[in-house]
Amino acid sequence: MRFHRVFQLASIPALAFCLFAQSALAQGLLRDADIEYGLKQLAKPVLTAAGLSPSRVKMLVVNDSSLNAFVVSTDAIFLNYGLINKMESAEMLQAVIAHEAAHIANGHLTRRMNNFYSARTAAGFGLALAAAVAAAGGGEAAAGVLIGTQSAAMNRFFAHTRAEEASADQSAVRYLRSAGINPRGMSDVLNIFKGQELLSASRQSPYTRSHPLSRDRVRAVEGFVSAYGKDSTTDNTAAYWFSRVKGKLSAYTRSPKWTLRRLKESPYEDVRLLREAVAEHRQSRTKQALSAIDQAIARRPNDPFLHDQRGQILLETRNFKAAAAAYGRAVQLAPNDPLILSGYGRALLINDDVKKARQILEKARTIDFRDGTMLRDLSVAYAKSGQTGMASVVTAERYALTGRMKDAGIHAKRAMDQLPTGSGAWQRAQDVLIASERAAKRR
Repeated sequence: MRFHRVFQLASIPALAFCLFAQSALAQGLLRDADIEYGLKQLAKPVLTAAGLSPSRVKMLVVNDSSLNAFVVSTDAIFLNYGLINKMESAEMLQAVIAHEAAHIANGHLTRRMNNFYSARTAAGFGLALAAAVAAAGGGEAAAGVLIGTQSAAMNRFFAHTRAEEASADQSAVRYLRSAGINPRGMSDVLNIFKGQELLSASRQSPYTRSHPLSRDRVRAVEGFVSAYGKDSTTDNTAAYWFSRVKGKLSAYTRSPKWTLRRLKESPYEDVRLLREAVAEHRQSRTKQALSAIDQAIARRPNDPFLHDQRGQILLETRNFKAAAAAYGRAVQLAPNDPLILSGYGRALLINDDVKKARQILEKARTIDFRDGTMLRDLSVAYAKSGQTGMASVVTAERYALTGRMKDAGIHAKRAMDQLPTGSGAWQRAQDVLIASERAAKRR
């Protein structure tokens, strides 16, 4: 699992507009191929029922222990890891996803962006532009857009109206029933937050502040659930991926001792072994970690994410050749997963297989450039290949993605001086340079 801090943007050219929203605090994303794949499996039937594309709407985990989930663009749903850890069933997590998908499908985000366009304050104007840029992104090149929640202005941006909440609740229950998912999960989620509307705003969870909760809303959801027929049967596939997502995420975000005491809570042997491997690795007990992950692989030999986890353990314990072999096997099983490709490229680079590393990392970048570690490794691969201009443009993009616009501009200018004028890479550098110069003028 990797932690990445991202700036609010949908593409490098959009940075110029995002500069209006410098006050919005970017949060970090927890990127893990296994977890994101599991969330995708849970979300797929819900998104399909909502008329959204499962391949376009990404599920991203926010490095935040509070209970919250939100959307700020049409191509991503953000889930705090604290919320995922709090869920008790696949149906509950799918209900949260269905609710956020309803905000996208029902056009609530578009209406909020239109409202912000009419704002006259600097904060309102900046957030309006940031939100518009987010929605304008999309496709394989879209970066995760994440707006912080600390200021009052940003809290207002996230807040839905009660009418929107009622609409999203009803749509979400309909999506769940259409997908064959027990809608009772929606009621179970709301019961977690019941009573919070009586607390002061400072003591309420972020989810309650952004999703107004009332007794009437809870009763309405109960009515929706009853109206849509009998409970559905449990989906074994969804139950498995929920157990795996929550199990691995909690193993990384809770203490290793906490995880090891609760291994038996998972009904799946491979998930128990995966959690054990993570917990042991975090305690620097490499032998035990490898033993656990190898046992998991023995049970699921064609699971690319278990091989990816093995590669991570080996790489972080400086067993570089073995790490490259493990990542190589993962890539054979999942050749188009950008995070797995990124890990493989890094292992190859450390083993001084620069040419192959560069090719692998270039492929990862074309699929998803949210990965700051991948961009750093790709710039190193270019530098070792003697392509200093390309190294500079990738470095400029990496700095731009984290909001370090002064540093981004320095490397963009360096790249433009070395690359053929008008080439694709030269134009990428120019985009970053323009954004950097506009940032400097607003200081």
